Amino acid sequence: MTAASVPAEPISVIPAPADLIEPFFYDVVSADGTVLKAWTNDPDCLIDGPTVLLCNGLGTNAWTMPAFLEPDCKVRVISFNHRGVGGSARPSDPDRVGVEEFAEDALAVLDAAGLEHAVFMGWSIGVNTMFEVAVQHPERVDGLFAMAGVPGNTFGTMLEPLLIPAALARIVSVNVSRALKRTGKLISPISTRLPMGPRTISALSHTGFMFPLPDPELAQRALKEFVSTPVDWYFHLAVRTSTHKRVSLSGIDVPAMFVAGKWDLLAGPRAMRGAASRMKEATYVELNGSHFIGMEQPDAVHELLLEFLASGVGRWSCDG
Repeated sequence: MTAASVPAEPISVIPAPADLIEPFFYDVVSADGTVLKAWTNDPDCLIDGPTVLLCNGLGTNAWTMPAFLEPDCKVRVISFNHRGVGGSARPSDPDRVGVEEFAEDALAVLDAAGLEHAVFMGWSIGVNTMFEVAVQHPERVDGLFAMAGVPGNTFGTMLEPLLIPAALARIVSVNVSRALKRTGKLISPISTRLPMGPRTISALSHTGFMFPLPDPELAQRALKEFVSTPVDWYFHLAVRTSTHKRVSLSGIDVPAMFVAGKWDLLAGPRAMRGAASRMKEATYVELNGSHFIGMEQPDAVHELLLEFLASGVGRWSCDG
């Protein structure tokens, strides 16, 4: 631990199913001294394929990206858990948990891997993160694969399938996050003990917020890890990231692909389509799913990623 870090919550030990790769966790120190828990599916650099830096969804974990845990995934992924989540320390300044700091964290993970640049993949708030890197440090980004997320002003695109105006959606979403931040200490003793069995997964997958999942057992592992984060801290992160404004896309000239869920309540597909149209070289794909399309349709999303990498944007693993 450095002087700039607040001790992290212990990371949960969740064994991988026998047919999946066990994520390898390691420490990376970010620019302000915060110690991050990074992870990869290929610590020994044995995968014969390009490296992708994953900027994951807020407070999520390796288990929400099942395609990367398949032995034949053909992609080496490096990623990190957000500050104060899954073994990553909280910064000494609790307000240093916005998209700008997440962008610093992504670069620290890239540096630790010995890579000057890579293709970035983002999910949800991770899309904000990777676009922030692309604007501030374009030389580090070879391509952008955006899944269920927009390049800034995320809270203004929420609830889009319900036809709620963007300004109102932002007010509702931010105020709900603030309320849960204030009351989170009362909720956390309950939320962290929620049973994540088959019935819970089945109920969640029929709410419209999440669709049925092909691997309920793996989903249980992902959600069990997710709810281990205290509610007040999670929504503190959410409130801080809500201030990230829409980034200018005019100066970004690397290839991009946007993969949206048609019924996504947290990152509107119309906003994603609009972002793709404003880029010089971008493809837009819409799948029948929710915000959790990476878990609902892992094979379809992974095939799109491989197609994107095959277009020439992917750098081979461990070649710097």
